[in-house]
Amino acid sequence: MAETIDDISIDWTDEEGVQKVRELKKEVLTRGAWATVMFAYQEVGRGEEEFGPVKFRVGRYQKRNGRFSPHSKFNISSVKQARQVVEILQTWINEYGEDE
Repeated sequence: MAETIDDISIDWTDEEGVQKVRELKKEVLTRGAWATVMFAYQEVGRGEEEFGPVKFRVGRYQKRNGRFSPHSKFNISSVKQARQVVEILQTWINEYGEDE
């Protein structure tokens, strides 16, 4: 768990000291008691030794007792799927207008 939003990371190393998830980029979308963070990352698959293709994650974190803990996440498993999400969102934004 992290004390600040900036401390949140999805880097992960197993008990043998082998890095299994490598965070490439992080963008904080919202701050507050509920934070939304987007990541670009790579992971090593089971039985593999190399990092795989880039994936994406949107995570929600809740601050309780002074620490942020993960609450929910949505993984985008490929660049192709990410492009589809962006395309659909852009269509909807154009259709429904911007709310700022």
